[in-house]
Amino acid sequence: MTLLNASRTRHRRLGVVAAGASLLAALLTASPAGATPDPGDAPTADKAVSARTQADAAEAIAAGEIPGQDEIVHSANLEHLVNIPKDALTGINSDLAFQGRYAFAGNYDGFRVFDISNPKAPRTIAQVLCPGSQNDVSVSGDLLFLSTDSSRSDSSCNSTTQPATEKSSWEGMKVFDISDKRNPKYVAAVETACGSHTHTLVPERKNVYVYVSSYSPSASYPDCQPPHDGISVIKVPRKAPEQAAVVNFPVLFPGEGPDGGGNPGAPTNPGVSKTTGCHDITVLPEQDLAAGACMGDGILFSVKDPEHPKVIDRVQDNVNFAFWHSATFNQKANKVVFTDELGGGGAATCNAAIGPNRGADGIYDIVGKGDKRKLVFRGYYKIPREQADTENCVAHNGSLIPVRGRDIMVQAWYQGGVSVWEFTDSAHPKEIAYFERGPLTTDALSVGGSWSAYYYNGYIYSNDIAKGFDVLKLTDRRTDPAQRVRLPELNVQTQPDYFD
Repeated sequence: MTLLNASRTRHRRLGVVAAGASLLAALLTASPAGATPDPGDAPTADKAVSARTQADAAEAIAAGEIPGQDEIVHSANLEHLVNIPKDALTGINSDLAFQGRYAFAGNYDGFRVFDISNPKAPRTIAQVLCPGSQNDVSVSGDLLFLSTDSSRSDSSCNSTTQPATEKSSWEGMKVFDISDKRNPKYVAAVETACGSHTHTLVPERKNVYVYVSSYSPSASYPDCQPPHDGISVIKVPRKAPEQAAVVNFPVLFPGEGPDGGGNPGAPTNPGVSKTTGCHDITVLPEQDLAAGACMGDGILFSVKDPEHPKVIDRVQDNVNFAFWHSATFNQKANKVVFTDELGGGGAATCNAAIGPNRGADGIYDIVGKGDKRKLVFRGYYKIPREQADTENCVAHNGSLIPVRGRDIMVQAWYQGGVSVWEFTDSAHPKEIAYFERGPLTTDALSVGGSWSAYYYNGYIYSNDIAKGFDVLKLTDRRTDPAQRVRLPELNVQTQPDYFD
């Protein structure tokens, strides 16, 4: 393990920057499907890179500009406590959820349950085999929710892959009973249009509403027809989850034509994904407010009536954003951080050629009141360490670190690692801690790194696509007050009022 106290800055030769410029051009001209690849149910294959790129990565390691293969580096205020490698579930690790002393880790092969009562020594207490990308996971009470965003032969956990062009194919939401954490039981399945790439819970006392985000329809897909310009809303009775069903499909981007009224993408807006649904939604139940990251658009909407969400404002960034991926509110609900997943998570975009404003976070202030609120752009944030061109790196999933009077969050950046950064000054965000591993390889572009990095009850938990489950401890005067905040449950996309 190597301890670094200062951020690195890569300085590359002109030829390598030119190669990166070619990559940027490819990303800018990619079609929406090409810009947002879904790895599917199998491990993502390595992508070949040039001999010059291989040599550049090796030279950067030798010069100490980037860490060596699998070498761990971190800032002095962020300690790596433990890594738990993959076990029975060998697929891609995905999202995380928390309840009491348990962490639930999604994987393309199913999900894993950890006992984190001792964060320095998490114990696996259950592994559930239930294949289907992405297996985005959330929990509420005795229920666990799992997204399936790949066409399967049926809704069972024994299903196999099957083309989306076949009417009998299934994808959507699965529901498990987790009253016994060591023995989760599959209790319900709900098919949704275009599957469920991600989902967001809007919990109530008697029911849990599930907002299902999905996209990329096709006239050849019987269950995923264009226009697909909204989200599926599922109602799940807590006492009878087997009765879960879709109760609405609110149109968020009304408009004429086959694709609705969202961002048209290329050629009107080159390099921007056409909006054909939403990728992710974050709700603030205490504020009846939600923010949606919807491919080519960012939206703010009211969830006062959870079955009928209402759009308040909508923004686009057709200069620097390629794919609106996720959203995070600050505690006061007067800011939203949107992420841009340039390259779909499978590209090397943390380099000099791409620059600091693409594949980054966009910080928006919320100004005004009620239905007249507006999203106003203030600034970008991107990790200040350039990565090798064999490392997939772009803004991904993160959460707030609850500190009164400050806006601080922790965020995953795939092979860019984990970054802790402050955006109290919306226009001048800054990093205050980081953790990362060196490249998985220097002779190909391999997909790996931190998918999700979240703060929960005093610790940071990261689900690494390839390496497994990491636990980090942040010690910093700016964030130490957060250690006093304890939550009984955390689904980051159902953002809590930390100080209620």
